[in-house]
Formats: sequence, C-alpha cells, structure tokens
Amino acid sequence: MHDRLIRIAATGLGSGLSPFAPGTAGTLVGIPVYMVFSRFPWPLYLLSVVAFSLFAVYVSQEAEKIYNEKDPGRIVIDEIAGFQVTMFLVAPTAWHIFWGFILFRVFDIIKPFPIRLCERSLPGGYGVVGDDIAAGMYGNIVLLLLIGFIL
Repeated sequence: MHDRLIRIAATGLGSGLSPFAPGTAGTLVGIPVYMVFSRFPWPLYLLSVVAFSLFAVYVSQEAEKIYNEKDPGRIVIDEIAGFQVTMFLVAPTAWHIFWGFILFRVFDIIKPFPIRLCERSLPGGYGVVGDDIAAGMYGNIVLLLLIGFIL
C-alpha cells in the first residue's frame, strides 16, 4: 500500500507516466493545486508550499528507491512543487497562470546556474525537488517583474 501511494503521489496522479513531456504534464497538475493554495493569505500559502515541498522531498526519495533509479522522469511531484513557488504572490488570473507555467517550464528545462548544481549536488529527494524549487524562484522573480511592468 505504501509503495502504491508513493507512486501515485510521485507521478502526480499518473501525469508523470505521459509518454510525451511528463514534466510538462506534471506541471499542469500543479495548476489546480495552485488554485487551492491561491485562496490562502500569503503566509499560509508560503507555509503550504514549504510543507508540500518537504512532502515532495520524502515522496521523491521513496520513489527513487521503488524505481531503483535516480530522478526518473516519471517523478513529477517536484514540478508541482516548483510551480507553486513560481506562483507565490501572484493573483490567479489566466494570463498569470499561463506565463507562470511557461516561465517555470523554461527555467526547469534550461536550468541556468545554480539550478543544475542543486540537482547534482543535493542528495536523494532534496536533489530531485531542489532544482525545481530553484527554477520556481527564477520563474517567480521574472513573473513578478512581468506583472509589474508589462502584464
């Protein structure tokens, strides 16, 4: 039962099993999670994202053991957590969600410094989730600048 629940959570309710772009599919699952979190006052949103991210670390670490593989692509709970970071302090409008999604995916894919370093140097679930949290921070900064000056 434990392994089954870990697989369900790690794969973002199965979205990570997508044969094409599982990380993108997993990030899409992050949108309804964001819609729930976005209703919270910002301190509770932040606390929820931290708690979810720690849960993602645990799930990712356990999933690596189950799959006997380091950071397999089917683990997408890290993308769900990273997207929540991108959307921190952002109003839930269609444009904001669209641009937050695009920015998060770009930073998660290209992994500018020090994102790749987080992925490589942090152990277990921390490495799986750490690079997505860092990508989420980059996405959040750029998104907030876009909202402030353009959107």
